[in-house]
Amino acid sequence: MSIEINYKNSGSKILPANLVLFTDEKFNISNLKKYTSNSEFSYISDLLKTNDLKKSLLVFELSSKKKIILISIKKNLEIYDVENLGAEFYDYINYRDKGEFIINAESIKTEIEDFIGHFLHGLRLKSYEFNIYKSKKENKIFSINLIRNKNKKQIKNELRFKAIEEGTFFARDLVSEPPNVLNPKEYSNRLLKLRKLGIKVTVYNEAQMKKLGMHSLLGVGRGSVNESFLVTLEWNGNKKDKAAPLSFVGKGVCFDTGGISLKPAKFMEEMKYDMAGSAVVAGLIQTLAIRKAKVNAVGVVGLVENMPGGNAQRPGDIVKAYNGKTIEVLNTDAEGRLVLADALSFTEAKFKPRFMIDLATLTGAIIMALGEEYAGLFSNNDDLSNKIFRVGEKVKEKVWRLPLHNNYDKLINSTIADMQNINYSGGAGSITAAQFLQRFVTSKTPWAHLDIAGMAFSKKAANLNPGGATGFGVRLLNQLIEEYYE
Repeated sequence: MSIEINYKNSGSKILPANLVLFTDEKFNISNLKKYTSNSEFSYISDLLKTNDLKKSLLVFELSSKKKIILISIKKNLEIYDVENLGAEFYDYINYRDKGEFIINAESIKTEIEDFIGHFLHGLRLKSYEFNIYKSKKENKIFSINLIRNKNKKQIKNELRFKAIEEGTFFARDLVSEPPNVLNPKEYSNRLLKLRKLGIKVTVYNEAQMKKLGMHSLLGVGRGSVNESFLVTLEWNGNKKDKAAPLSFVGKGVCFDTGGISLKPAKFMEEMKYDMAGSAVVAGLIQTLAIRKAKVNAVGVVGLVENMPGGNAQRPGDIVKAYNGKTIEVLNTDAEGRLVLADALSFTEAKFKPRFMIDLATLTGAIIMALGEEYAGLFSNNDDLSNKIFRVGEKVKEKVWRLPLHNNYDKLINSTIADMQNINYSGGAGSITAAQFLQRFVTSKTPWAHLDIAGMAFSKKAANLNPGGATGFGVRLLNQLIEEYYE
C-alpha cells in the first residue's frame, strides 16, 4: 500500500474528496458547518440520531465519490489513544482499493499537543506491510491532504515520528525475512549499511570470537554451515558527554531448530522470529541515528543459526564462556541464553556501560505467564526497572517485572561445571533463564532483561501492529532514552 501525505496551509480550498473531520465525544457537529454544505450538514445531523455514538469513527456516504468521516475525540485521551485512532482510521481505508482523503486539522479541539501528528504516526505504524516476496502486489494508493499550519514543534515531531517509524519498520523487516535469506552473514551485511547514518559498525567473525574466548556463543552455531557473528553498533550523538554509554544487547538466532534437542515440527517455521531481540536493538540504534539523538549508545547482537549436524553441540557438552565461566549444556534448545551470555559479558567488559538492557525471545514459559500483553522484565536494579515499566505504560509496550532470587539461582548449579543451561527440577523457566543471564553481569552494572517471546510476533492485528512482526521494544526503549537519558 502507498500512502501519500501532502500538507496544505490553513484556508486551502476543500476539494470534492473524502473529508475527515473531528468532533467531540458526543459527535456534536455544530462547529463543522463551515466545512460542509447546508444539505450535507442536515443529512449528517439526521443520520447521527440513529447511529451508535459510542464508536470513535462514523462514515457517511454523500455520493459514490465523497464521504464524510467523523472521528470523535473522547475525554481524557492519552497520546497512545490518539495513535490508536490513527490506526483505526487506517483499518477503515485499508478496505478500499484507492482513495483521496482530506484531513482537516482545523476541526480538532483538544489540549493534546500535536494531536494530528500522533494520529498520523499511529496510521503509518499500522500501515506496515511485508510483501516483497509476493509476485502480485496489491496496488492500493491513498492520498491524504492534510490541512494545517505547522509550527517548529510540529516539524520537529515529524522528524521524530519518521525516525521511530523507520526504526520499527527496520526491525519488522528483519524479523519477517525468511531464514534462507536472512542468515547471520546476510544479517551482518545489512547492519553494515547503517554506517551511512553515522553509526560505527564492527563485525566479529568466528576466528575473532574464538580468539576472544566466546565459546558459549560459538557452540550454538557449530551445527550450521552458516558462520556466526557478533556485531556492535555504536551511536555517539553526544561527543561532549564522557559518561559511559547506554547499552542494548540482542539475541539474534536467525533460525532455531533446537539443535540436537530438536523442536517439534509443528510451527517450527516461526523460529525465524528467534532473532527479534537483535532486530529491536538494530531498529533502536537506527532510530537514534535518524533523529540525531544527543546520547551515546551501543547495540551488541549475537548472530547465529542453531542447527543439528555432525558438528553440532550435544547435550552434555561443557563450554567456557567469554567471562571464564563453564557451562554444562543440558539442552541445546536453551541456546539464546548461551548467545547472550557472551554478548553481555563482552559488552560490560568492552564498553563499561551505564546500564545494559538485553532483549530476547528467550522462553515459551513467558508466553504461558503473560501471553501477548506484557513482556517479562527481570532486573538487578529497581531504578532502571521502574523507568522501563513507566515508559512501557506510556507507549503501551508493556512490561511486567518478575522476581530474581538466590533460591532460583541454585536451580542452575551444575555438579560438574560452574552452571548448567536449564533447570531440570521443573518450573520457573523464564526466571531461571534470567538467573542464568545475571551470572554474566559481573561488575554490578545495572541490568534489565526483557523476555519478548510473546510480544515480538503476533498472529492477530491489534493496536498499532498490522499482524506479524511487531518491532516491540523500539518505541519502548526510545521513549526510555528520551525521558531519562537525553
